[in-house]
Amino acid sequence: MSSLPQGAAATPAEPRAQPQSLTDLFVSFTLLALQGFGGVLAVVQRELVEKKRWMTREEFVEEWAVAQIMPGPNVVNLALMIGDRYFGLRGALAALAGIMAAPTFVVFGLVLLYSQYAGSPMVAGALRGMGAVAAGLIAATGFKLFGALRKHPLGVPVCLFFGALCFVAVALLRLPLVYVLLVLGGLCCVLTYRRLAP
Repeated sequence: MSSLPQGAAATPAEPRAQPQSLTDLFVSFTLLALQGFGGVLAVVQRELVEKKRWMTREEFVEEWAVAQIMPGPNVVNLALMIGDRYFGLRGALAALAGIMAAPTFVVFGLVLLYSQYAGSPMVAGALRGMGAVAAGLIAATGFKLFGALRKHPLGVPVCLFFGALCFVAVALLRLPLVYVLLVLGGLCCVLTYRRLAP
């Protein structure tokens, strides 16, 4: 028996936002790539989650984690996953072309300029300033995505504990990231699987 009031029509769920075509995918990732200097995490999160709404916050956190453990640059891996999700192999190639094409030309141009002005104190200062801005953007994005931990099966305290362990191991003890990832990441996967198991 229907729970709708008499005479009320059921409204279909709003369709999820997604790229409209391969061109849309290519242009979106090209513009995204041109915005990132020294790290694109903040830009990727803002564009894909907040503006385009192609992903939820939780999906972004999960897929970014997968992109980080795959070989190659994180944002390239993420672009391949998103392109493949919506258009298969053609979408993955379009997203890859978008994320790589324009920045490649920009980098070549910057290399030519840098080779001529590398000794300039102004250039060195500008690069240090850009590094600080990139670090701030990444930290701000981390705070934005922190809310996604509330829905994690392990809960916020356990996630924070593992985050602190990872920081100590990599930043303070200088252990190789691959070993830290294998040990702590593997342990987190096992604990999460056990928590989700019926």
